[in-house]
Amino acid sequence: MESRVVYMEAVNAKTLVGGSWRDGASTQEVLDPYRGNLVGHMHVSTDRDLHDALAAARKASKVMANMPGFERASMLRRIADNVTQRAGEIGAIMSLETGKAINDAVTEVKRSADTIRLCAEEAVRIEGEHVPMDSSAVGAGKIAMVMRFPVGVVAAITPFNAPVNLAAHKVGPALAAGNSVIVKPSPKAPLSAHKFVEAIIDAGVPEGAVGVLYGDAVAPGLVSDPRVDFVSFTGSIPVGKIIRDNVGMKRVALELGGVGATFVNHDADVSAAAIACARNGLLLAGQSCVSVQNVYVHRRIYDEFLDALVNEVKTIRFGDPQSGSTEVGTLIDSDAAIRVMGMVERAVDRGAELLCGGSRNGAQMEATVLTGVDASMDIVTDEIFGPAMSIHMFDDIEPIFEAISNSPYGLQAGIFTNSLDLALSAFRNIRTGGVIVNGTSRWRADQMPYGGVKDSGIGREGPKFAIREMTEERLFVLNG
Repeated sequence: MESRVVYMEAVNAKTLVGGSWRDGASTQEVLDPYRGNLVGHMHVSTDRDLHDALAAARKASKVMANMPGFERASMLRRIADNVTQRAGEIGAIMSLETGKAINDAVTEVKRSADTIRLCAEEAVRIEGEHVPMDSSAVGAGKIAMVMRFPVGVVAAITPFNAPVNLAAHKVGPALAAGNSVIVKPSPKAPLSAHKFVEAIIDAGVPEGAVGVLYGDAVAPGLVSDPRVDFVSFTGSIPVGKIIRDNVGMKRVALELGGVGATFVNHDADVSAAAIACARNGLLLAGQSCVSVQNVYVHRRIYDEFLDALVNEVKTIRFGDPQSGSTEVGTLIDSDAAIRVMGMVERAVDRGAELLCGGSRNGAQMEATVLTGVDASMDIVTDEIFGPAMSIHMFDDIEPIFEAISNSPYGLQAGIFTNSLDLALSAFRNIRTGGVIVNGTSRWRADQMPYGGVKDSGIGREGPKFAIREMTEERLFVLNG
């Protein structure tokens, strides 16, 4: 029997300042992109809220810095337990506000709890190092060590496509490192983020250690304020560049976009590659920075791959996000679907062929696969962020490696091959944040270092690696 979410009481996402929830001077409606029903309201934060939240976070940062690692770890485990217990409720709200399939939404919340548990493990593993000073005459007889200290206040700006797990990837490491953190969720998905933060607060964090601000109006002040020591942002490349230009000397971690390059060589398992590409290009409605967007297939297996890909695409169930049988719901809103459809239509107008899809109904798009694309089309060169992918034929793979390395993007790439030499060539020659062998560009485990190069970003996520970003080194020299 199909599961189905029952509409619940409207959720109110309020500003959180120093442990107190505040009403906004105005509110913004949050609507279900599938039905158009009201899901809740986002209370828009003001400049006063921003000032007060930063003052509270600054004060709390001293408390967090003095909290022993084992206590931070225990606190994070309590948070993870709360998130796990509330996974059904938080996932249901996420599905309603974003159009994400309900099973994917609940899975994301459970995954977020696991991310927090990983952060708890890392809270007691923050290490420094001994510096061998007797390697030079001037240093001989001295003792030196480097230790890591929390930066202070972290600003965490999160997107709509994974509103809970990507918040966990910022809040968890920030607290594990001994920082305070202010979360600024996407206005398109504030409600599940609000429920996630409720679970954090109810676990007993120090007052002011976690704050929440809503609305894009406060974002410029948040990233530029000198009371913020570190900015962690996941979102679009244009916004990432604006943040980079306005943070001054503070450090940042920017997880931005990509064009999802995945290669299928002639020696690959064609069926496995086709299934993986279909599902990792279309699930989550393609709204992932590393979703499979451009698939490069060797000429010898091109036709076989296309047949297998289309057959798999036809098995993926698009529909009502609140139905337990649905695998892909909607895009975040109708405007997003219209934008993606525009890219598809421009490609077709220039000679690309639609193998399937190419239409939409409101915020929901059909699974779309194109061939015959040109490398200059925006559906190839720009991030789609929708359920569409282009299939390219190749004879020589190395020039494509070079072209991708020379492009503005460099988040992740995937390659299906049984050749170790080719896998190593991809790793050595594609300038990107990661290469996934016998997997697609979209593969990610939460403990691994994740992030891009070039316009795809700066810094790395993953608990251990984000903690490294959110701490700073300090040298201690003892003269004998």
